Amino acid sequence: MSSNYIFDDNDIRFRKKKTSVWAVIRRILMFFVASVSMAILYYIIFALVFSTDEERKLKQENRMYENEYPELARKERLVSDVVDGLQTRDDRIYEEIFHTSAPSMDPMSSMSFLEGLDSIPDKDIVKYSADKLEMVEESASRVEDNFRKVMEMVQAEGFVMPPMTNPLENFSFAQTGASVGDKINPFYKVSIRHDGLDLIAPSGEPVYASADGVVRNVIRSRKGLGNVVEIDHGNGYVTRYAHLADVEVRKGRSLKKGTRIGYVGVSGNSFAPHLHYEVLRDTLVLDPVNHFFASVSPEEYVNMMIMSVSTGQSMD
Repeated sequence: MSSNYIFDDNDIRFRKKKTSVWAVIRRILMFFVASVSMAILYYIIFALVFSTDEERKLKQENRMYENEYPELARKERLVSDVVDGLQTRDDRIYEEIFHTSAPSMDPMSSMSFLEGLDSIPDKDIVKYSADKLEMVEESASRVEDNFRKVMEMVQAEGFVMPPMTNPLENFSFAQTGASVGDKINPFYKVSIRHDGLDLIAPSGEPVYASADGVVRNVIRSRKGLGNVVEIDHGNGYVTRYAHLADVEVRKGRSLKKGTRIGYVGVSGNSFAPHLHYEVLRDTLVLDPVNHFFASVSPEEYVNMMIMSVSTGQSMD
């Protein structure tokens, strides 16, 4: 018997079952909810099991970024350390050469007052601008004082200009090797104090005096720094040129800046052809990179600084 009929006990017969409108609506709603639920379930199963081409590409990119992130973070830390080192070296240049502190190059670098604010009262902007203007004026005054001191030193009687020229011609920053500091020795593979700057060049490249002076010493040896020329520039400044293939000057000779004194070689304990260049003042070892900014462009100078800091192994 069809489910649309029910048995009436009073009349002892079957009669047609009456269906209310609310029952019909309830059935429709139940059917709709069940259909939507099944559709969502099928979509979730499909999404978990199958991936579109775009999703696969995104997953591959995510895996690639996960693999590259540690290296990028390491490089970011290295760049940060190099930048900090450059700032420290900049201070040392002023201390070593001009005997004064380096001026602040960016007095407007701190803008924390303006961060995260959509609107600022006019009075606060005026006060902030006035404070920054005062800071800039003070910084400009310090720069002017530094230049005045430098000019007074240069014009003073008996002043001797430090050696500021690269002893190699046609030099590229890519030829910069390890500078002053603890470096890995190429022969013993241990950290050893390195007191000069390695300037990488082919054997036979001419080497020139970096400033006027007098040849203080000429050493010819097959050990240590090999063939060496020492030049006294006065005022305590001495430059040393090591691992030369040949020497063209003698002890006691007076030289002008740019005079050829020898050639790049591999004499002594040299791992490859290069010039080991040292700058000293009153026996104090200085970093030769700090004395090159007058003979190269600012871009080359920055790159030389980065190369000298990041190179961990010397060539002698």
